Amino acid sequence: MTALDPRTRLLLEAPIASSLLRLALPNVLVMVAQASVGLIETYFVGKLGTDALAGMALVFPIVMLMQMSSAGALGGGIASAIARALGARRREDADALVLHAIVVALAFGLVFSAVLLPGGAWLYARMGGEGASLAAALSYSHCVFAGAVLVWVFNALAAAIRGTGNMAVPARVTVGGVFFLVPVSPLLIFGWGPIPALGIAGGAIALLLYYLVGTVALAAYLRSKHSVARLRFTGVRLHWPLLRDILRVGLISSIATVCVNLSIGVATALAGQFGPGAIAGYGTGSRLEYLLVPLVFGFGAPLLAMVGTCIGAGQRERALRATWIGVGMAFAMAEGVGLAAALFPRPWLMLFGHDAAMLEAGAQYLRTVGPFYGFFGVGLILYFASQGAGRLLWPVLGNLARLVVAALGGWLALRWGGTLMHVFAVQSLALVIYAVVIASAIAGGAWFGPVGWPRSTARLLQRLEPS
Repeated sequence: MTALDPRTRLLLEAPIASSLLRLALPNVLVMVAQASVGLIETYFVGKLGTDALAGMALVFPIVMLMQMSSAGALGGGIASAIARALGARRREDADALVLHAIVVALAFGLVFSAVLLPGGAWLYARMGGEGASLAAALSYSHCVFAGAVLVWVFNALAAAIRGTGNMAVPARVTVGGVFFLVPVSPLLIFGWGPIPALGIAGGAIALLLYYLVGTVALAAYLRSKHSVARLRFTGVRLHWPLLRDILRVGLISSIATVCVNLSIGVATALAGQFGPGAIAGYGTGSRLEYLLVPLVFGFGAPLLAMVGTCIGAGQRERALRATWIGVGMAFAMAEGVGLAAALFPRPWLMLFGHDAAMLEAGAQYLRTVGPFYGFFGVGLILYFASQGAGRLLWPVLGNLARLVVAALGGWLALRWGGTLMHVFAVQSLALVIYAVVIASAIAGGAWFGPVGWPRSTARLLQRLEPS
């Protein structure tokens, strides 16, 4: 039997809380850095005016859908598969899964390009874009989605490394990328010397250059002897069982990811009923909610690796105990951010613009929804833990419940003569329902009882249980 790597042994035997914190610290840094990428870009685009900011707000839910699908959904499937393989001491499968992850990422990246390049204009118009804001949205969208493959492969490689319990390497690569973007993004947006001003498209091009450089760096590490799971191009053939191991978690996770972004996309469309300033205000305010995704992912990635490794080794109780410890950490962090934003909304909003309508709508959103961000953190951390467990039914149902409440409730609020504040109040209720649905199901035994997806996981766990 293959000996356990020290990183794998840490996930199985070390104290849970201190181990999660130690693993989460570099991962939180990487997620803050990755979130800073979007914030840096938004800051400079905001200098181009409200129409540019509104155009970016129209595209941003779709860009985040791609990033969350590649890093959180498919990335979760990759990390979960590798963690479970290492926990079960299947080292050769862990190596092979890295190449399989790249193949899947390439396929999804091409699909995003094929759909969004021709279909972007129709989509953004339906979300309320028109005139200059729609033109800005298309300029940004065409550049980003022409290079969608780079985003998908970068996040697949980072997920493969995190699945081994190594959070430091993706952190270093991503932080280095921020230092790259700080000068390159404004250089391409505003131009300098012989370099022409590309406007909002310059921000998109800078972003793609960041993903290109990062992909090369991550691939180089996975090819080195330092990686627990290594990228091999020879001696590895594609096998459906390994692809299925990634996809069965990744595809179901994608439903949850789509629901998160649809919820925000629907709210963007509802805010659009009150004009471009409301779109820009909601889009800028909700950036903070999007910022919580990578912050919670900072804890979620090591939790996913720990839960997946423990389940691969048959340690169910440790997997559940780690999950509830992670829930407490995520709630405290997300609620702290939400309360700060609710009390002091304008400093955040004024980073991106000073338009009166934008500031008013953004402040209204943060004061109404911010105090409920803790529930968003709970639902999100349980989503990552469920990826590690390979049981995704209840995170999907929780996200679907959030989408239904946000969309139907917001539509009814407007139909009954409600204001923008009523639309935002419905978003708060949707966050509470999202967390309660998932938490109550897992507490009731959804992972290891008769309820859960996929059911084949229960049979797998029975075989892994020590006699």
